[in-house]
Amino acid sequence: MAPHPLNGRNTLRNYEPANDDFRNSSVLVPLISWKDELEVILTLRTQDINHGGQLSFPGGGKEGDETIFETALRESQEEIGLHKHGVHIAGTLTTLYVGHSDNMVTPVVAFLEEEQHFTPNPNEVDEIISVPLNKLVEEKNLVFEEWDLRGTPYRVPFWNIHRVPLWGATAMMMSELIELYQDFLNE
Repeated sequence: MAPHPLNGRNTLRNYEPANDDFRNSSVLVPLISWKDELEVILTLRTQDINHGGQLSFPGGGKEGDETIFETALRESQEEIGLHKHGVHIAGTLTTLYVGHSDNMVTPVVAFLEEEQHFTPNPNEVDEIISVPLNKLVEEKNLVFEEWDLRGTPYRVPFWNIHRVPLWGATAMMMSELIELYQDFLNE
């Protein structure tokens, strides 16, 4: 799900930090398990923040000696009003370096076992959406387009599940989750 430049330029360096002064961050990949089918929660970030106007998982930078799990839960509480009660941490997905913001991001997968209502923090979140995982499995929702990103033409894969495309780092993390979900369904 990584965008690929159409000019043949090597993009591996974009996914590896140039030095060790990157920020450690984590996001919560919240899976609603109280409904009939699994749904994943995403946020539409406000325009005024880093990666503004994009779909993302709730999360942010590590503070002090927090663990990645504590960071993901704290940020989710701040951004969407997540209540920690009834949240079961399942594990992590592959850590991903996001060069545009110089963050090393660890996705923390959690099952939300008890129903709760979410409230977007207006300083960070314009909208909270939930998407059934089965909708992300459907090939008709996976689209490829040519985009201009910072003056370079790219072939960009994204999920067409909202008025705003699900692409970039969040789509890369989601892709790993969907592969694991499909493996689970095929067992």
